[in-house]
Amino acid sequence: MEPLIFFVGVIGNIISVLVFLSPVKTFARIVKHKTTEEFESLPYICTLLNSSLWTYYGIIKPDAYLVATVNGFGVVVELIYVALFFYFASLPSIKAKTAILFGVIDVGFLVAAVLATYLALQGDARIDAIGFISSALNIVMYASPLAAMKRVMTTKSVEYMPFLLTFFLFLNGGVWTFYAVLAQDWFLGVPNVIGLLLGIIQLALYAIYNTQPSKHSHHTDPLLPISDE
Repeated sequence: MEPLIFFVGVIGNIISVLVFLSPVKTFARIVKHKTTEEFESLPYICTLLNSSLWTYYGIIKPDAYLVATVNGFGVVVELIYVALFFYFASLPSIKAKTAILFGVIDVGFLVAAVLATYLALQGDARIDAIGFISSALNIVMYASPLAAMKRVMTTKSVEYMPFLLTFFLFLNGGVWTFYAVLAQDWFLGVPNVIGLLLGIIQLALYAIYNTQPSKHSHHTDPLLPISDE
């Protein structure tokens, strides 16, 4: 069983790396234009917190180093994204907002969570607490795909839901769900089961609406929640 768990975990690492790198095109555009335009920093700040917590979880839980490695990579990548966003923020108010969100979420909340669980809990209780927080945050972050799905059904266009990102998120949810079942890690399993189900729905929507002609020319970052207009 151990070799199978390791193999599935390595596949999960590879797919997750591709997901983490999916916004590279967006940030290449930001660097080229030297402005963040209408993009938001919050998704990257939240992903940074999520990756940080899962890295800590992978470190403190025995034999969960594959969870720590991929999320450690995610921490580095998301830090670069947030730094670029801060540097190229189009307005001083956006730069200030980014700095405040980073300080509150990625420093304040993370330090509080780590210190509270480290000082107040031990052993399995500490692992369970961090696992619960990480899993809950993952579930909350699925609000972004839900918003994108609503936009697809409203506009009858899949331009707001790029196929490759949707497909990799589906694969990511599936592989990590399988890993969680093999490793009997339900904190890792629950959010990825939800991600897998949402991925199936998104692919179904893509199949339904991909034949519809697009009526829009404005493209948004695929990782950003799209607000109602």
